[in-house]
Amino acid sequence: MTTTAQVNAVLRTPPAAPAAAAAYFSASLAFHADVSDVASVLAAGGDPGFVVLDSRSTASWDQGRVPGAIHLPTALIAEQAEQLLDKAVPVVTYCWGPGCNGATRAALALAELGYQVKEMLGGFEYWVREGFAYETWEGPATKDADPLTAPVDAEDCGC
Repeated sequence: MTTTAQVNAVLRTPPAAPAAAAAYFSASLAFHADVSDVASVLAAGGDPGFVVLDSRSTASWDQGRVPGAIHLPTALIAEQAEQLLDKAVPVVTYCWGPGCNGATRAALALAELGYQVKEMLGGFEYWVREGFAYETWEGPATKDADPLTAPVDAEDCGC
């Protein structure tokens, strides 16, 4: 008799025990922030309690960025972070998108310098795809939300 786990690629490796899964997912939330959560906090106005850091090149920054973000390419973090950031204020890093690990490298570099840090999942790509306003070297810009990444007729996805 063949078991489900032997033929099912999803269950070939069984799920973690609930306590282990809870620990993993809780830790994940300590390290990551969602694009729409960052956008909603920034849109509320006032002090968000964190700064947003764009870790991409100047050419990428000019192409588009999250409004209010600080520009600090990963390669310059070690020499410039102390002039631009306060270690008492958490930093949310982003890069291009989910196919890029630049935000992860920036978060690592900041953590090694003693900063509290989270990575914004989806990066600039999903910021734009979800329809949030952004800035370019030419000024403010926005695009319609991609219905595959953001709800069409609701404020949020309900997750």
